[in-house]
Amino acid sequence: MTSESPHSSPRGSGGGASHGGRSPGGIAPVRAAVVLVIFVVAAVALVAVGTRPTVSGNAATPPVTTTTTTTTTRGTAPTTTTTTVAPGAVKVVVANATQTNNLAGHYTQVLAAKGWAMQSALDAATTQQSSTVYYAASFQAAAASIASTLGLKPTAVLPLTAAVPVTGITGDDVVVVAGADLVAGA
Repeated sequence: MTSESPHSSPRGSGGGASHGGRSPGGIAPVRAAVVLVIFVVAAVALVAVGTRPTVSGNAATPPVTTTTTTTTTRGTAPTTTTTTVAPGAVKVVVANATQTNNLAGHYTQVLAAKGWAMQSALDAATTQQSSTVYYAASFQAAAASIASTLGLKPTAVLPLTAAVPVTGITGDDVVVVAGADLVAGA
């Protein structure tokens, strides 16, 4: 006769199946927590790397963002489209609207140094006291950025129309008409 306890098992103490010295539900939650922490850290690292700005390009002039809002008449919410345009993709021409020699050439070089795609400098058909920056459709943000670079007020930024006092600007995205107010900065 053996003197075993009625609750003992030939496999070992504990009253149940052995799991290598572990409790049956102890390792799975710990492993799941570790995997979850690793996943979160990896996701944060990938998002941080994926949203960094590129290193190429001209750091002096950030890309220009254009926002367009479209409203429909059927009661649906307006849609907003945001487009980022790099300065090098915006064709810009500067026209001299003063009697000062090489004013347009000077500001063409200033804007080229900021990364804008400059066209040959021109002369305006008339003289102007105040400078104006005209923009083609979808290039208002680019024109505003150029006006800011030149120290012009936002009211100097206007849509490009046939009334612009410069000829030969077909295909240009932004036209800067340099007036007498820019002479002192040249």
